[in-house]
Amino acid sequence: MEEPTGRLTPKKVAVVGGGLVGALNACYFAKRGFDVEVFETREDIRQAKVVKGRSINLALSHRGRQALKHVGMEDKIVSQGIPMHARMIHSPSGKQSPIPYGKKGQFILSVDRANLNKELLTEAETYPNMKMNFDHKLKDWSPETGLMTFTRLDGSHDQIQADLIVGCDGAFSTIRKQFLRRSRFNYSQTYIPHGYMELTMPPVNGEFAMKPDYLHIWPRNTFMMIALPNLDKTFTCTLFMPFDEFEKITTGDEVMEFFQEYFADTIPLIGVDALKRDYFRLPGLAMVSIKCSPYHIGDKCVLMGDAAHAVVPFYGQGMNAGFEDCIVFDEIMEQLNEDFSAVLPEYTRVRVPDDHAIADLAMYNYIEMRAHVNSKWFLFRKHLDNFLHFLLPNTIVPLYTMVTFTRTRYHKAVDRWQWQDKVINRGLLFGATGAVLGGSYLLIKNPPDINKLIIPTEKMWARLMSLWTN
Repeated sequence: MEEPTGRLTPKKVAVVGGGLVGALNACYFAKRGFDVEVFETREDIRQAKVVKGRSINLALSHRGRQALKHVGMEDKIVSQGIPMHARMIHSPSGKQSPIPYGKKGQFILSVDRANLNKELLTEAETYPNMKMNFDHKLKDWSPETGLMTFTRLDGSHDQIQADLIVGCDGAFSTIRKQFLRRSRFNYSQTYIPHGYMELTMPPVNGEFAMKPDYLHIWPRNTFMMIALPNLDKTFTCTLFMPFDEFEKITTGDEVMEFFQEYFADTIPLIGVDALKRDYFRLPGLAMVSIKCSPYHIGDKCVLMGDAAHAVVPFYGQGMNAGFEDCIVFDEIMEQLNEDFSAVLPEYTRVRVPDDHAIADLAMYNYIEMRAHVNSKWFLFRKHLDNFLHFLLPNTIVPLYTMVTFTRTRYHKAVDRWQWQDKVINRGLLFGATGAVLGGSYLLIKNPPDINKLIIPTEKMWARLMSLWTN
């Protein structure tokens, strides 16, 4: 931890939401010397017996690591993650085929959501200009004055005034409700027709049941299952499937029939009794994609993380994009001398197109993960793109590499991907056309002897007839 910079009259920053992005943001603002208070509706998860909320495993990649590095947290969090170097594709027959994520040495990290949140809260508390407030539910706030009213667990109320309110309170943000009351605020919310369900694959003889350095995928075209490794040698398996498919399965025997048909290799690893029990423990849970703009109101409030851009989890960028929000905002603060009246609109201008782009990419990648990875054309293009990237590393960069292993702005990565795709496809078309024209020219110049072609064909038919009659 670095000591906060000195400021005669430190501005007060209220971070609403003590989840991943809120806790990291608190570190960023405290490091700059602001007087920071964090307000979280839940109890302190570090003391909670049961941590409520989502538990889909997280995939930490370059953007998130860079954001953690800025506050000295990268090495600690990386040491608590498990590297995944490739996707491991499981066919219905049980065959396994790896698809590397990038070049040798490139990997994403499977990290535990609850543990990461705890580490970030603990780090935030090391700053002397930081105050944590748990069991504080936001009831109302003023975008004009920055006055906020919170309700405590015992029913009492607290009021606080802040120079800047940072809304990091998730996809169903209370802070964002004030934005919805204002004109010229764009907002869209889309629930996809697929839900998710989590299952656990226990260790076998104290070791991982499958190879741990992969993100395992069972693609089945209209649905899929994935598995990410945990430090306790378990795998968290997540089944993504249309809700109407979830609802068709109503008994334990139907669960087993379904898994026997589509995920047979997982049955002995998860266990028959566990499957029959855990499938009905919770219903399929919904996934929502949220876009909005602008991200700020005047110089008083700004949205970050899921409050600004909730995305479906299929590109593994939800947390990484939220963490990148923190570092982008900090970079703009540096450029504009912490002048909130200039920083907030610039943050909206810079960040909105990128967050909208990753929301769209996350939707696209679900189709890729559950269907395209089964396609020979997809695999051919994957190998071709990687080969061209090896030959022309500064000209051709695979989309996944740009998104996962660089900080190329999301919308620029999409633009470049579309340009590259057009160039490569045209090259393949010209190559195929040239081969056809060249072959036709050779045939015209050197026509084959038809008689010589017929003789072996007749001999072949005679031989086949002989075999058939005998």
